[in-house]
Amino acid sequence: MAADTAKPVPKGIPGEIPRSADPRVASWQKLQYGMFIHWGLFSELGGVWQDKPVTKGYSEQIQMWANISHTDYAKVADRFRAERFDPKAICGLAKDAGMKYVVITGKHHDGFSMFDTRTTDYDVVDRTPYGKDPLKLLADECRSQGLEFGVYFSLVDWHAGHAFDPDNNNPVPASMEPLIKGQLRELMTGYGPISEVWFDMSSPNAAQSREFAGIVRELQPDATVNSRVWNNQGDFRVMGDNQVPDVALDGAWQTPASVYHETWGYRSWQKREDMPGKIRDLVTGLLSVRARGGNYLLNIGPRGDGSVVGFEADVLRGIGAWLDRHPGSVIGASATRLGGQPWGEVTVDGRNLYLHVTKWPEDGKLRLPGLATRVTSVTADDGRRLPWRQEGADLVVDVPEKPTDSVVPVLRAQLRGQLRVIPAHTLTPGTDGGWTASGDALHSGHGYADQGSYYSQKRTTVRISAYVVSPGRRVPAATLRVAGEADPDTEYRVTVGGRSRTVSGNELIGRELGPFPVARDEVTEVTITPAGPAHEGEDLKAKVASLTLTPAAVAEQ
Repeated sequence: MAADTAKPVPKGIPGEIPRSADPRVASWQKLQYGMFIHWGLFSELGGVWQDKPVTKGYSEQIQMWANISHTDYAKVADRFRAERFDPKAICGLAKDAGMKYVVITGKHHDGFSMFDTRTTDYDVVDRTPYGKDPLKLLADECRSQGLEFGVYFSLVDWHAGHAFDPDNNNPVPASMEPLIKGQLRELMTGYGPISEVWFDMSSPNAAQSREFAGIVRELQPDATVNSRVWNNQGDFRVMGDNQVPDVALDGAWQTPASVYHETWGYRSWQKREDMPGKIRDLVTGLLSVRARGGNYLLNIGPRGDGSVVGFEADVLRGIGAWLDRHPGSVIGASATRLGGQPWGEVTVDGRNLYLHVTKWPEDGKLRLPGLATRVTSVTADDGRRLPWRQEGADLVVDVPEKPTDSVVPVLRAQLRGQLRVIPAHTLTPGTDGGWTASGDALHSGHGYADQGSYYSQKRTTVRISAYVVSPGRRVPAATLRVAGEADPDTEYRVTVGGRSRTVSGNELIGRELGPFPVARDEVTEVTITPAGPAHEGEDLKAKVASLTLTPAAVAEQ
């Protein structure tokens, strides 16, 4: 059933991607998977105005896309009864889906507050027949059922004076600041512990972003703030809608996902079909995000009466049923440095390595490269032990002819010890006894930064790494030379193994740095990062052409 080649494999680097060093952010990362709820006056309209479907834009923004006057839109509140809003059922659905937290729209772009606010009477308590505070009811029920609670808060507010802008990129005028600050203070003081504040859109200036985030941190010191507070003031970066990053990201991040990509708010005429395919697509999205270290926030759009669409509820239960069939493989598991594979995704929980097979191998062989830890067994979903072998750092599993799960099959490889990996393009010594990394041997770590709005958000390079191994001997001292360009005013941290140096941009390029030790028969990581970044996504401001590590004895010749 198993085979292990005699070829020695060096000790790899730790394969589990660590959580944030900030305990507050790390606690948020542990939540992993949550429910987003888009619910408001727009839900009462259901994507229809004057008996016609509004096909342009998201339905939660129907006031703008249908050009509804403020007077006419406000009248929608007169029939908002929400008689079927059931916080207990919603929280139960979240738990059935395997979710750990709930985030609901406190106020969307229409400016209608779905909570009891003293800043305006344009809210669900003062203007609707429902007359209650649904956020309070939901927050209390989340605590009762052991779920964390978060709120969405739009910085765009059409009722308070923002003009319709298809890009939702409106600046925040000073006249609107008291309203925003007042409502944030109410949300941060009236609803118990808040795990996440989900700001959205607009283009505030840097001082406004700091102040809005500061209110949250003052009143809810354990809460996390998303990056859409802008100007790089958030605790975690939010991807675009339904976006899974195609490159590795350093730092905390989240993907907001929707059951239908066409809308977030309820749309009465939305096509709802192929439930098995929808469950499979969303499970794949969840896997792709979790295997890369992000949190997954999956949206539902209740009707105006507060009821959850049956199709959406069944899809979420289908995801939960799949998670129940594979306990520990996603919820509670961690991302790995093994990255996305041609056949699927990889997660780890202790000594259990989970191989999520989204594309079943046609040749019957699943290959996982870069695995330095020895394996003791591989089992399929149904508990069958599968034949496997390790060819150096490659795990090869003989899989059945057909997938063993109708949604996404999961194989479990039992590890002999901690997950350790050998990154692709790890270098052995050249003829001169040293190592030179360039091209594919230079690994980039990425983040995102913005200049105050959604459309200014850009991907950044926050780290350059290379990996070397010294077979059979330890190198007590080696010097490092970096070729390329660097910002002279930026300080950089250069780390080889566990030893670091902080240097200026002028010192980084072309000078000897070190000495650094290189361990024997163990992968040593060489990294360059900003020494004191203002935020996790701050660009490296360097273009590295090559990294050359030279043993001291060679350097002296």
